[in-house]
Amino acid sequence: MSILSLKDICFSYGKVKVLQNISFEFEKGKIYCIVGKSGAGKTTLLSLLSGLTNADSGEIIYNGKDISKIDKYKYRSKYIGVIFQSYNLITKFTAAENVVLSMDVSGAKIKNKKQRAIELLESVGLDEDEANRRILKLSGGQQQRVAIARALSYNPDIILADEPTGNLDGETQNEIMAIFRRLADEGKCVILVSHSPEVAKLCDICYELQKISKK
Repeated sequence: MSILSLKDICFSYGKVKVLQNISFEFEKGKIYCIVGKSGAGKTTLLSLLSGLTNADSGEIIYNGKDISKIDKYKYRSKYIGVIFQSYNLITKFTAAENVVLSMDVSGAKIKNKKQRAIELLESVGLDEDEANRRILKLSGGQQQRVAIARALSYNPDIILADEPTGNLDGETQNEIMAIFRRLADEGKCVILVSHSPEVAKLCDICYELQKISKK
């Protein structure tokens, strides 16, 4: 049974059509990859799924309910975890502090948030010393791991990631994809946007967006 589905989604920027009649289904326990040429609307689709942008028409259904009927703050802070292409971490904070802040924003009821943050960071491959470093003291691959841990901080059903391996070397890419595989095996629904054929091959299902030709 799908936890998230798109039904005839259309979206335009002014007079420019970006998405037209898109219908996709997403289930728990699988990794999905959204592929397509530049300008096909991949990042726009992710923005729609995360509730940051509203579709012109069609429905996005989460757990049987149209997300337009769900409080957007609650939706983004409890059900959907978003990993941005540029990470969007607070650079003056440590890795652990970034994760704790996410817990605070979501209203997560956790007794020892700092310890839980360190546990989450360890689960994605960062040790306690790295967890206590400021973001600018971490490599790109390490920052990506922090972004994943932050997205997991309130235990959402769905993980959305925009080009999660775009700035990483091949070895680190495989390590990040192994984390996503583990999350899917644990029952998460993982949805990625990627230009990488290697990443697409590591996913269970690929949905391709076609760029709408101008007439």
